[in-house]
Amino acid sequence: MTEPGPSPQRILVVSPYPPVRDGIGAYAVQQVRALRRQGHQVEVCSPWPSAAHHHLPLEGPKGAKALRKLMAGFDRVIVHFHPDVFYANPSTPTSRISTGTALAATFRSGPPVEIRLHEVDRRWASATEQVEASSRSGFVAGQVFEQAARASRAVFKAADEITVHVPEHERMMVDLFGVPADRVRLVDHGEDFTRRVADDQAAARASLGLPAEGHVFVCIGFIQPHKGFDRAAVAFRGLAEQGASLHIVGSVRVDDPSALDHQRELEALEAQIPGVHLHLGFVSDEAFDRWIVAADTVVLPYRHIWSSSVAERARLYHRPVIATRVGGLADQIGEHPANVVVDDNAGLARAMAAAVGADEATATPASTWEFDGPVDRATVMAEVQRRAAAQRGIKVRGGGATGGPADAAA
Repeated sequence: MTEPGPSPQRILVVSPYPPVRDGIGAYAVQQVRALRRQGHQVEVCSPWPSAAHHHLPLEGPKGAKALRKLMAGFDRVIVHFHPDVFYANPSTPTSRISTGTALAATFRSGPPVEIRLHEVDRRWASATEQVEASSRSGFVAGQVFEQAARASRAVFKAADEITVHVPEHERMMVDLFGVPADRVRLVDHGEDFTRRVADDQAAARASLGLPAEGHVFVCIGFIQPHKGFDRAAVAFRGLAEQGASLHIVGSVRVDDPSALDHQRELEALEAQIPGVHLHLGFVSDEAFDRWIVAADTVVLPYRHIWSSSVAERARLYHRPVIATRVGGLADQIGEHPANVVVDDNAGLARAMAAAVGADEATATPASTWEFDGPVDRATVMAEVQRRAAAQRGIKVRGGGATGGPADAAA
């Protein structure tokens, strides 16, 4: 976040916003509060009806033009960037060309723009990588992907400042997207975060109905396949005998079929593995923090992510974290002496066993599926649907990897 100038600024923040349940929206709320504490006048524009001041459909070239009109009159604009907010179909090069060109023009047209970067595929900057990831080939396809790469790079080069949370993304913006190094700034993901509860661990556990004794592992956040909570459940097998428990806490996006399938998978694992508890439903900000405080260890078994607000809340309350080495998690989780970064499912099982003081032989390597190379949503959805079908005794032909816990469940 840019330091305040000599006088308060009128700032427009563009982001999903509550009551829509969205991780970026939750992050933006904390930033807006911090800016207002600094004396700035802040208005929010969200892509969907919400508690924001302005609601605009931001997808596509029309969305970029509408944003351009709204930006007029503000001293500064902060855009919380996620492709799903701005692109009607982020997976197609034609969408990236038309929308990217319009967004770049919008960002160059008005007040200074800061892009707070939350997610973008590094392959967007390279026509070669896009061609390799696509089934399309040939000279014409190559030209289209090159145009898409130029349009994608133009979006970020048009901003006055790009703020990122981890060094890897700072390098990516400079080396791959061609943004001048003096316009890319590394910011602490949790710089605007404040504590929401004053409970100690005993009080937090009592309020949540958890036992006072025993090692408590917590996975918390939206129930989505890429979060990998199933990996933690399988890795936990056998640790209930050590007095430990694993609590998977969060809500499911009911409009996402892959998330609903994943919920059924987690329900099956809860039924199979002693000590695994699934807590589904809306989690308020205060309850979210209370779960973090109640935990002995926060587990982030993600398959794919850039940065995590859960990691920041764990760091805020000095809770140790076990995290997979994806995105910027290894840099983000901080330096708590009990933090562990793992590279695979076997490492996750060993780390969880070690956290409760169990013998390494107790660790059960998770048999959940893995991916080679970047994780794409289509592959994740196909695999989750295959596994959910297997749990219901339906044989599915083709698609997805094999060897997951759903195989054992079936």
